[in-house]
Amino acid sequence: MGMKLPFPKWLANTPIKVWYEGTNQDGDYIEEKVFDGKCIYTNKSRQIMNAERQLITLSGKVVIEGDICPSKPFEGYVLINNSKKAVYSVEKPLNPDGSIFSTELNLI
Repeated sequence: MGMKLPFPKWLANTPIKVWYEGTNQDGDYIEEKVFDGKCIYTNKSRQIMNAERQLITLSGKVVIEGDICPSKPFEGYVLINNSKKAVYSVEKPLNPDGSIFSTELNLI
């Protein structure tokens, strides 16, 4: 059953810029833009507990079509609605055929 689910592009109406922050293979600091376009943004805050049982307040969630950073684990920030928000975690739900449906960024 190789099928892909359709992404709801009509809901993606918030402009966003996603930046990767980290180190390269030589250990040098790099900062590069990995996405510039429209996304589905929800600014509903919620609280979760991390592995050390600390309470973390998330300020929103961003959903972007496809895989925006396939080659490396993602660390960075987003520029949305003229504000800079750090990325807390990344989720990548799959299509029934095993391809990545979207990239979901939980924001602090």
